[in-house]
Amino acid sequence: MTGFGSAALRRDGINVSVEIKAVNNRYLKISLRTTDGYASLEPGIENLLRESLRRGTITVHVRIVRQENASDYEISEQVLSHYVMQLRELNVRLGIETPMEPSHLLTLPGVIKDTLAPDDKAGTVWPILEEAVVQAIHELQTMRRKEGGSMVADLRENSRLLMESIVRVGQWVPRVAEQYRAKLNERIGRVMAEHHLTLDPADLVREVALFADRSDISEEIVRFRSHLTQFDGIIAETDPKDGCGRRLDFLTQEMFREVNTIGSKANDSDITKEVVELKAVIERIREMVQNIE
Repeated sequence: MTGFGSAALRRDGINVSVEIKAVNNRYLKISLRTTDGYASLEPGIENLLRESLRRGTITVHVRIVRQENASDYEISEQVLSHYVMQLRELNVRLGIETPMEPSHLLTLPGVIKDTLAPDDKAGTVWPILEEAVVQAIHELQTMRRKEGGSMVADLRENSRLLMESIVRVGQWVPRVAEQYRAKLNERIGRVMAEHHLTLDPADLVREVALFADRSDISEEIVRFRSHLTQFDGIIAETDPKDGCGRRLDFLTQEMFREVNTIGSKANDSDITKEVVELKAVIERIREMVQNIE
């Protein structure tokens, strides 16, 4: 399911902005990008995402701007003293006089050092970032729920079509054996008349009984309707605790399996046509439920 969520917070001199985009994917794939220097926060962000999201390709952009204070930096006397000593030795050796401007010396590498370690920076940012990520996820989920509402209506309509179709198949089941008996009796009668033979009616009954047993699809119809009832029950849940996408996907696979068996066992042109329609509807459902949480 698709969706977008964003949040921006500013507190204690720290600006945080989060954008989350989601597109369809039957699995959960997270792509995360944060401001340089804050990579240590990415596992925490990913944990928050995995707690709330189960499917989709999730793209997250995090921007962090921290207002710097004078107390965050200090002059390294040891490094500065070393530079001064080297410059003096160089002046003596080359016989020149190089001015030692403090402003020049302060720009040399290592003279000014950051008093905050990377972990300390991340620690001050995390509470604000966590709140922003949670807000962005909530906005994303709200958008996805709206999309899910329209999908539920479509799923219910397709479920209704499946039920009507399987009911028709069930109504045609009794005639399959009778049609086979009539055709078999006609063919045998024609052959017997040509060769002046007779047939024990018990043999015909036995053959028809064997055919009826091989082509009986009553159990498949019962199982299909049971799967469909469970399917309807799941999409009727207002707030499924563990999500419903994978359960719906499983039931869709089971319905497809039963329809395949019906198509292979039922020797009837009308049932065969109905099986084709059933498969088409199930395929439409399958494409939808693979993107549902």
